[in-house]
Amino acid sequence: FPLPLVLFEGNICKPLPISLTCTVSIMVDLTKWPLFSLMSPQELSTIRKAYVFGTSANEAIYITSDDEVYAFGLNCSNCLGTGDSQCTIVPKKVDILSGRKVVSLSYGSGPHILLATEDGELFAWGHNGYSQLGNGTTNQGVAPVLVSATLLNRKVTEVACGSHHSMALTDSGEVYAWGYNNCGQVGSGSTANQPTPRRVSSCLQNRVAVSIVCGQTSSLAVVDNGEVYGWGYNGNGQLGLGNNGNQLTPCRLVALQGLCVQQVVSGYAHSLALTDEGLLYAWGANTYGQLGTGNKSNQLSPVQIMTEKERIVEIAACHSTHTSAAKTQSGQVYMWGQCRGQSIILPYLTHFGCTDDVFACFATPSVMWRLLSVDYDDYLTVAQSLKKEFDNPETADLKFCVDGKYIYVHKAVLKIRCEHFRSMFQSHWNEDLKEVIEIDQFSFPVYRSFLEFLYTDNVELPPEDAIGLLDLATSYCENRLKRLCQHIIKRGITVDNAFSLLSAAVRYDAEDLEDFCFKFCVNHLTEVTQTAAFWQIDGNLLKDFICRASRCGAFRN
Repeated sequence: FPLPLVLFEGNICKPLPISLTCTVSIMVDLTKWPLFSLMSPQELSTIRKAYVFGTSANEAIYITSDDEVYAFGLNCSNCLGTGDSQCTIVPKKVDILSGRKVVSLSYGSGPHILLATEDGELFAWGHNGYSQLGNGTTNQGVAPVLVSATLLNRKVTEVACGSHHSMALTDSGEVYAWGYNNCGQVGSGSTANQPTPRRVSSCLQNRVAVSIVCGQTSSLAVVDNGEVYGWGYNGNGQLGLGNNGNQLTPCRLVALQGLCVQQVVSGYAHSLALTDEGLLYAWGANTYGQLGTGNKSNQLSPVQIMTEKERIVEIAACHSTHTSAAKTQSGQVYMWGQCRGQSIILPYLTHFGCTDDVFACFATPSVMWRLLSVDYDDYLTVAQSLKKEFDNPETADLKFCVDGKYIYVHKAVLKIRCEHFRSMFQSHWNEDLKEVIEIDQFSFPVYRSFLEFLYTDNVELPPEDAIGLLDLATSYCENRLKRLCQHIIKRGITVDNAFSLLSAAVRYDAEDLEDFCFKFCVNHLTEVTQTAAFWQIDGNLLKDFICRASRCGAFRN
């Protein structure tokens, strides 16, 4: 199966929603997140969007190519939305969301979940101790519920969650907020919790917002002219206002005056902004070096970082981590802040292909900082193409006949991959002129596995057949194949076949395998000597075994 491609699209002339960027398609491996590592290639190939979340990155939601929504993991506070409180390692379908096209997804610390569909519907479920689900109650939501209060005629295009508060952006540029409001993060002008969605007005009243983002207890919005507004908790300067006083209503970041901000992201208590010129600014908490300034001092106002680097095209942070990441125009990915327990105070160049890999491998917890849009390109690598064409009669120019059955191959591939065939397919060899080559010294499973190995570098055979393949590998001087066969045989050794495998190891001069089989036989001497294979072996081999075993003390009382 081809690796998934993560596609991020956007309009480079206007500020972008946090879930989008204007970079080209990049490779991302979902199995870098442990939860997805249990899934088969077939299952992974159906995934089109994915999100790993939770206080320990122990929950995940994904959407398939046919718009089915699945969830699995620990299920803290019923955050999986499966209708019960049971954890599950096997993905469960979230039936109420079936067929709905998901465009935005976010999570809180409870966790609680917000999900927006292509039709503008807003669903919420999970932790609700502060009415962050927007349904007017504090009852936990075990399954997705449509958030309709005050949003009936609104089309939601983006959602964002703080620790215990929620925000939604509509297609007309209105911002709504609700839930926990102890620091003013709902932007209502008070610190009273907000049980249902309320429009954030004040100085946003006549503004058209294009993206929203939440820190733990703070909120930020970017408007269509590139200005940034912040409100809520500001004890670490995460609002970038030049002070550390909380703000109960939105305030413009004056320090970014004259800049057109395209993207804003928030960490636990710090923020990053990317301008349309590719400049990067940071402010807020810096305990772990997450601002990338070279020290651990908080910044109450935005400061430019990475000034000596090339143009930045994407930035990344997440409210549940103290990690920051950025990607440059040439595709270089940098990370800083808390990275696997270390405090990295300056942007560090990685070998990753995307910012998402930083969070998979180095963030604590290893969540996703955004909803990943996954698409499987039909492009195949050279290795994948070779594997696909093995035993394909439509493209083959040669076939082997073994036990009356044909195996279709390509002469050029065999010559490139194997010295034996390189010699065979020369003008003075009869085989070079043949379209069918008869093989009588090896069985069909063995010879087919050998040819398939030349196309894939892999071998899948039971130990008994691997003995025959070991014989072939020895005859054809294929040392790597020989080692693979020995590995298969070791993995499949039993009391019943141990002496047969020992005999084969001696016959094919596989010293490491011989030593392994010998030790196994000695360790299970009583059982092994009662098998049919023991009494069928060559007399000289039996004498050698007895002598060698006696030297090891196998027959001492």
